[in-house]
Amino acid sequence: MKHLTLAAAFALLAQPVLAQDKVTLILDWFVNPDHAPIIVAQEKGFFAEEGLEVEVVAPADPADPPKLVAAGKADYAISYQPQLHLQVHEGLPLKRVGTLVATPLNCLMVKADGPVQTLEDLKGKKIGYSVSGVESALVQAILAHAGLTTGDVEMINVNWSLSPALIAGQVDATIGAYRNFELTQMRLEGAEGRCFFVEESGVPTYDELIFVANPANLDVDRTRRLLHAVERGAQYLVNHPEESWQLFSATAPDLKDELNAEAWKETLPRFSQSPAALDQGRYARFEQFLHEAGLVDSVLPVSDLALDVGAADAEAADAEAADVGAAE
Repeated sequence: MKHLTLAAAFALLAQPVLAQDKVTLILDWFVNPDHAPIIVAQEKGFFAEEGLEVEVVAPADPADPPKLVAAGKADYAISYQPQLHLQVHEGLPLKRVGTLVATPLNCLMVKADGPVQTLEDLKGKKIGYSVSGVESALVQAILAHAGLTTGDVEMINVNWSLSPALIAGQVDATIGAYRNFELTQMRLEGAEGRCFFVEESGVPTYDELIFVANPANLDVDRTRRLLHAVERGAQYLVNHPEESWQLFSATAPDLKDELNAEAWKETLPRFSQSPAALDQGRYARFEQFLHEAGLVDSVLPVSDLALDVGAADAEAADAEAADVGAAE
């Protein structure tokens, strides 16, 4: 019996190992709690179980990931729904194929004890920002919600120093701060902040972080498997939050600080539990919003912006079944 067991073991070892599909996924920024389902999927072996070998890369420049995917130098990138609309209008061959963070994280942030207690208090105040374009449209909508216009405020580019500029009093509010990070960052630096949530202030809701791919190079089956592994990662986070945090924070020493621990708790409810699913109305509404704000000169159909991988897979199966039926 012992000899049979050994023989069986050697037979298994002699069998060829099936090659896994290698894919490159470029993050939008350095690894942080926003990427938890991806890192958990990697650490738990969910990608490997889907036949994937995923190289997760942090970019040197956060503006690079969509461009690298558009140029065919990476398979997937984590990007932002608002930016996707603009980039497609600019001619970049990109489509949303999945959702990572399914709610806005952006907020208009102020000091809790500062001069802005209501949106109407923004009149005559200074608003700091990092990126023009979409953030300008968000501010315009927020001001309109309060009966104000952009002429009622002064916009100041503070680069990426949103919290420091607000704490130092250089500005009275900032747009572009992430509610799951910057509020904790302010508290750790001895100041209390508060957020006016953009989706409650005149801006149509949107997916904050998404997976984008170049449709010319898209492998639908591989994408479906990638997103299924991410879905398992997101589900594991909900079911095992403490174990997930220990798993995630052990991947890099700088993740074990108070800022990341607090951001982890704030981010958990915001991950998509169905990353492959597409809310077409959400993309149509935001496209219309950008058109009305003057940031795009036409309204593209959702099919030019996003792909429902599950539906695409089902359509392919239906088409194949129809071909078989016709042949019979």
